Amino acid sequence: MIMEIIEKIKKLGLGEVLEDVDIAKYTTYHVGGHALAMVFPSDVYCLIELLKLLKEENVKYKVLGRGSNLVFSNTFYNGILIKLDHFDDLRINGNEITVGAGFQLIKLAIRLSRIGFTGIEFATGIPGTVGGGIFMNAGAYKSDMGYIVKKVKVLTPDLKVKELTNSQLDFHYRSSFLQKHPGYICLEATIVLQRDDPDKIMQLVDDRKKRRLETQPLEYPSAGSVFRNPEGDYAGRLIEEAGFKGKKHGGAMVSTKHANFVINVGNATGEDIKELILEIQKTIKEKYDIELKIEQEFVE
Repeated sequence: MIMEIIEKIKKLGLGEVLEDVDIAKYTTYHVGGHALAMVFPSDVYCLIELLKLLKEENVKYKVLGRGSNLVFSNTFYNGILIKLDHFDDLRINGNEITVGAGFQLIKLAIRLSRIGFTGIEFATGIPGTVGGGIFMNAGAYKSDMGYIVKKVKVLTPDLKVKELTNSQLDFHYRSSFLQKHPGYICLEATIVLQRDDPDKIMQLVDDRKKRRLETQPLEYPSAGSVFRNPEGDYAGRLIEEAGFKGKKHGGAMVSTKHANFVINVGNATGEDIKELILEIQKTIKEKYDIELKIEQEFVE
């Protein structure tokens, strides 16, 4: 049945279709089994028609960005993965920048910083797409997407295109309306930045990059910070104090550089990573009575 649906997607010309996809190639942890297919919708119309078809046929699906906050199990994903890579338009109008949800966040932040836009420097080290960054309200250096996003164009669960303003997006620390309403799909965002000297901006970007290389395990596959920082404290400090730095589970390990990073040190499975993360969470709860919130999503 699903194979017939895949053939129908191809015949309808809804976008590029890859079959028997190795999910590990599409996640920053480099883990995951295989999926039936991955579809790259050509535009909003194709995305709507694709979702109509999948919903009518009751086919499981998931929209991916860069796979930077997803931990897929190594079992077979019996459904369709959707990638919005073609949603990558970029338009600059004064201090307002409108950008597609599939645009890479790091690429966007560096490009805008180089031409003298300030306010997005925090995102020059955040893996993922614009859509994923808004979904997570990704941030660093005491700033996040909520500070710069003016409005977002979304596809609602009933497949209508709608605009949501900053206040409607309900941004909070690593949280947003989209995260609490996963049936909504980010299509594009309008952000507002200020102008400043490009050399000064890029000096800040370069300084922060140097600091990240010194303090984060960027040489290994990971998904960035695993846990949100609890109020008034740091997840990394608690994890290190609990003795987890360097602890391994299969091919997954707590980084010796930064304890809030779990890294793939060699052929880790999604299960290895998940079990290590859950063990850390359980231990911190037992030891400090603090419930660390996991930033990453486990996908079966």
